[in-house]
Amino acid sequence: MKTLFLSDREVKDLLDMNCVMDAVEFVFREKELGRVQMPSKVYLFYGKHGGDLRVMPSYIEEADLSAVKIVNSHPGNMERHGLPTVMATVILVDPRNGFPLAIMGGSWLTAMRTGAAGGIAAKYLARRDSESVCFIGAGTQARTQLLALKVVFDGLRDVRVYDLRTEVSRGFADHVQVLLEGAKVRVCESPKEAVKGADIIVTTTPSREPIVMNEWVSSGVHFNCIGADAPGKEEIDPFILLRAKVVVDNMEQAIHSGEINVPIRRGIFDPGKIYGELGEIVAGLKKGRETDEEITVFTSTGLAIQDAVAARLAYERALARDIGMKINFVI
Repeated sequence: MKTLFLSDREVKDLLDMNCVMDAVEFVFREKELGRVQMPSKVYLFYGKHGGDLRVMPSYIEEADLSAVKIVNSHPGNMERHGLPTVMATVILVDPRNGFPLAIMGGSWLTAMRTGAAGGIAAKYLARRDSESVCFIGAGTQARTQLLALKVVFDGLRDVRVYDLRTEVSRGFADHVQVLLEGAKVRVCESPKEAVKGADIIVTTTPSREPIVMNEWVSSGVHFNCIGADAPGKEEIDPFILLRAKVVVDNMEQAIHSGEINVPIRRGIFDPGKIYGELGEIVAGLKKGRETDEEITVFTSTGLAIQDAVAARLAYERALARDIGMKINFVI
């Protein structure tokens, strides 16, 4: 048997958002039906380098699918080393014997499956008539969040973006104009300008203090909080959470490292106020949005099972198209 090696570039060519969303929605449902094994992420913190490393194993029992991902987060990488903030490697494992079926770049895979989770959250939690979306942070993750929202909503007509780096905002705006033909795109000078009046607010920054403030937020808004995925990170005013229906991808991970982790530690937000997990809504065990006036918040920490289903999708397509390099990895 040979192990298939796939580069990030090859993985990018193999994955499309529609199929990744279908796979991620399936695995959210499997989780809530108790048919997955997924230990909590293991973190290593590189304090003197301003970064961290996470290890994420999983096994999806009904699909007989298993994978392990290692992924970093170093917000200063581009400026210091000319490297991406997030880099990842995924090992797809054959559960029958432990053989490494594939070793693949996981950076784009991570961006796609995270975007897919945001799209699924918006499908169940945002107003169906949503037309305007605000992006706080305009990097790679903003782009895959937009790809997923485009799958869910036909009527996105107004896009606002704010990033500390104006040139990144402008690049994102150019991307939006190509992806959403006819949409109005605005590069904003402040988070407040971007947020006010938006139907959906997407935050994708590494911030450790709130960027979006409570007084800017009207009823009916949906949040995809993506950037707060490690202890100490937060992007929105915790008083927004007190007004909202809060949905998480994984209860344990979210309390430890999601958007709610800092407000919980400070005694502002009670974990008992979490409405539930997204998978419960996908599986029909709980309702999603119930009124047009609700504020809904999805806090994403990223699940290993999302990586596994995206990795197998890439693997199967690579085999079908004869893409990648096969080597005798195991002696």
